[in-house]
Amino acid sequence: MDIRKVFGGNARRFRLALGLSQEAVAERMGVDRAFISSMERGLQNATLLTIWETAQALEVRPADLLEERAARIRS
Repeated sequence: MDIRKVFGGNARRFRLALGLSQEAVAERMGVDRAFISSMERGLQNATLLTIWETAQALEVRPADLLEERAARIRS
């Protein structure tokens, strides 16, 4: 299990469920859209602060972003 891919996949799934673009999530988090793209592809090492900010932007619990089971549902 690559936790970066789990986190990124969950973030993407929750983003799409809310009907948000990467640009909208980036704006909510105060980051660049490219950062969101990289994060969703599992290329970013998320800090605790990034996990918290992502959860707030996507209206989920931080733990929801780290659940491997949630990532598999998408597959």
